[in-house]
Amino acid sequence: MTTLHDSITDIPGILVGHAQDQAALTGCTVVLCPKGAVAGVDQRGGAPGTRETDALRPMHLVQKIHAVMLAGGSAFGLDAASGAMRFLDERKIGFPTGVVKVPIVASAILFDLAIGSSKVRPDSEMGYLACRLASAALPEEGNVGAGTGCTVGKIFGMGGAMKAGIGSASMDCGDGVLVGAIVAVNAFGDVIDPSSGAIVAGARTLGRGPLRLGGKGPLADTLSVMRSTAGRLILQMASGGNTVIGVVATNVRLTKEEAGKMAQMAQDGLARAIRPAHTMLDGDTIFALSTGNRKADISLVGACAAEVFARAIVKAAHAAHAAGGLPAAADIPQLDPR
Repeated sequence: MTTLHDSITDIPGILVGHAQDQAALTGCTVVLCPKGAVAGVDQRGGAPGTRETDALRPMHLVQKIHAVMLAGGSAFGLDAASGAMRFLDERKIGFPTGVVKVPIVASAILFDLAIGSSKVRPDSEMGYLACRLASAALPEEGNVGAGTGCTVGKIFGMGGAMKAGIGSASMDCGDGVLVGAIVAVNAFGDVIDPSSGAIVAGARTLGRGPLRLGGKGPLADTLSVMRSTAGRLILQMASGGNTVIGVVATNVRLTKEEAGKMAQMAQDGLARAIRPAHTMLDGDTIFALSTGNRKADISLVGACAAEVFARAIVKAAHAAHAAGGLPAAADIPQLDPR
């Protein structure tokens, strides 16, 4: 059996690099596949920011991509993908056109402008640096890369939110079939541990006495708040500054259609670990990469993708530390699901 390190870099052909500005609380994470990877995408949130997603869909010419850039900075952060383009171009990696090889770099961004400095965003230079630092080593988790400015539980606004970050996980599905994930967790809702139902990180209880919004503990349970009269009024004023973005990868040979299915099934893992998920205030987007030649049923690969994506989300919350005046999971007693 293959020895795994519980990371997407357990998948052969996958490199990960982070770059960030800790003072401004923003950053980017690149998933490089220099030899190319068959790719798919599934986008379900109502407020996405993406690049090159159409090229990943069936009936389009390009069959492989060379990088996925995950970045903060809202739409400004899409510029980080230009740095990956330059990095790959210098190494003559890309889609052959007969004139020059054009790197295919997909990207998704998250909104982290409400924490740290809104004037500093991931740009081409930061994206290039992330590529220079990319390796097959175990990537750092928590407040790094695209996870630097990640927060969760924002129904009460940033004042009641908590810090989250980026996490990664992998698993052996049997017979050497490997699936891994990396995810930056910047959700409107709460992070839930699927194994216990407990809230790991999310909206914090506000107020006291009869005006108190939330449950008995320090965490409010976003869905419960949304169902209340006060919560429904709050929801009408909420803004779309949230997104969970990530990548799942496998050493199984997939077609573009199958890669799209893998990304689609990985969204089930997002829904298990984020409550609520796929709201109109989120831009939830998952990319899928196939780098190997193993054979396996796509239903198995997709089911495992959901498992590792959910686990990567929980790891992202646990690995985060307090920043920008917001506490992290380690700072707050957890809410008992009972």
